[in-house]
Amino acid sequence: MNRAEKAALQLQAVDVLRTLKETRTYEELAEETGLPAGDLNRYVNGHVLPGVDRAEAVVSGVGRETLAAELRARIELDADGYIDNSRVVFDQSLLDLVAPVASSSFGFDRPDIVLTAATDGITLAAAMASHFGATVAYAKQSKETAVEEFIESRQRLDSGIELTYYLPSEAVDAGQRVLVVDDLIRSGETQELLLDIADRAGAELAGVFTLIAAGEEGIGRAEERVDAPVGALVTL
Repeated sequence: MNRAEKAALQLQAVDVLRTLKETRTYEELAEETGLPAGDLNRYVNGHVLPGVDRAEAVVSGVGRETLAAELRARIELDADGYIDNSRVVFDQSLLDLVAPVASSSFGFDRPDIVLTAATDGITLAAAMASHFGATVAYAKQSKETAVEEFIESRQRLDSGIELTYYLPSEAVDAGQRVLVVDDLIRSGETQELLLDIADRAGAELAGVFTLIAAGEEGIGRAEERVDAPVGALVTL
């Protein structure tokens, strides 16, 4: 490992610790990482960098269970069961930690395109695309004026409302591998529209990933459509 790689690893470890510190005391973080609370304080506040061995242990220690616990700590439910995950989707540092864990946990093959729906899924899609070295594409419920050709998918929801998503036709080419991601899956209707867009483009599906599954209906519907890994980091 050269000097630049060591420095990148040390800075990544600091990002990890700062992200985890948002929902933990230093004592709790010390118990979780095995590092002294005083040292953690200095790392988080930028006074010193952890040594390479410590940095490697911190970064490699961020697994699925750790991130799932972090997500649950940030999610809020109201009395009607609606989910507020703004403390997750607005934190790009946290989402950057999610991407490699999701990749290893669910075994997604490297996609060419990470496809999501505007707008809450965009930050997660950006993190996943950066990890895989892929391109981000996001479908919208309206057409952009300057774009001439779209891939369009329409579905009448159980509520009777008709939902349509549009993706510029140049965003995905036939034969490219597409990973569909979203911040939240409930009924699975939005994800089905994204999967339909990928099918219409002639793309190959690399899988479906979501941060949060509200129940099992949406995940089940995706699994019926996709012959590839389907997973959620947290199920409520």
